[in-house]
Amino acid sequence: MPPVFSHGDLRLYLLSLLAEAPRHGYDIMQSLAERTGGTYTPSAGTIYPRLAKLEEEGLVTKTSDGRKTVYEITDAGRAEVQDRADDIAGIQAGLADTVRLIADEVRTSVREAMKSLRADLAAATNEAPDASTSSSPGADDARVRSREELHRAEAAIADFRGRVRAELRSHVARGGELQAAVVDALQAGLDAAATSLSESLRR
Repeated sequence: MPPVFSHGDLRLYLLSLLAEAPRHGYDIMQSLAERTGGTYTPSAGTIYPRLAKLEEEGLVTKTSDGRKTVYEITDAGRAEVQDRADDIAGIQAGLADTVRLIADEVRTSVREAMKSLRADLAAATNEAPDASTSSSPGADDARVRSREELHRAEAAIADFRGRVRAELRSHVARGGELQAAVVDALQAGLDAAATSLSESLRR
């Protein structure tokens, strides 16, 4: 995946965040994580040096609020934000594209996992015993294979569920925003896979 911010874009985006309201460092990092759909969680070592540079340039000021340092944009900083409004709009559009990319990746992952599962179950179904041969040794072997494939399918479903659940929970725990589009894509992918699986089993 390409970098979330191109060279110089993070500096400008920090200014745009501070133009909305004064913020302390953790609030800035959390806002960046939320607005990038969790694809970018900056470290303190990334944010604070840039804030210090903006302060040196006279574009922001900082004050102490208890144990926190609050950063506030200056008139000069606000003027730069206004002058580069088009650039900021382009950055925001890029962030929206990144969130859509996440939804596409989730949808593709679901589709590929369920496609593999359908193939395994279809193979097991094709090997299922015919009623006319149900008492033959070959039929017994087929039933054993079908049960083995069923257990494998159930394990694949459990593994998929665990991986997706862990990914979603980790994303939210990091402060990322879980977009409705991502959940909709996941649900649509699962519904489509279930329908396709039912059709395969009926053949």
